[in-house]
Order: sequence, then structure tokens, then C-alpha cells
Amino acid sequence: MDKITVKHILENEIQEKEIRTWSTWSCNKSEFPWEYSERESCYILEGQVEVTTDDGDVVSFGPGDFVVFPQGLKCTWKVKQAVYKYFLFG
Repeated sequence: MDKITVKHILENEIQEKEIRTWSTWSCNKSEFPWEYSERESCYILEGQVEVTTDDGDVVSFGPGDFVVFPQGLKCTWKVKQAVYKYFLFG
């Protein structure tokens, strides 16, 4: 299975991908299981998150990170600081 990818992106990439037109999502400090029925791309505006996959991989990300979750991924989200993000499925 594909892995979660995290990279820091700059303003020009944000504009190229039209990220500010995407839907937004927020979540307070919490922990919950999640399964991705389709690929998700997201850009983190606020917060700190640690995601642990069913394979045992731990991925952390925060403000300024562009994160891609592969379709079929099963994981647990641990929101350490309230998160606010733009996201796009597909």
C-alpha cells in the first residue's frame, strides 16, 4: 500500500493547486480511527497531528504541510492541537 506523504509547500504551489478553493475541516484535540475510501490531499493551516497507520508507521504534521493519504489507508488520528485544514478527495 502507498504511504502517507508530507511535504512543506510554498505560496506558488498553494495557488497552482487552488487549495484555498477546497473545503475546510477542523477538529479539537481528540483521537479516533479513520479509513480513507478515496485518496485525500490536504493542507494544514493550524494544529499538530500524529497519524499511526495499521502498519505501525507514525506520521506527524502541522501548519504549512501538504499531506496526501492514499485510498484504502486505515489509521488512527491523534489530534494533539486543534487542527484546521483545507482538503480535497479524489
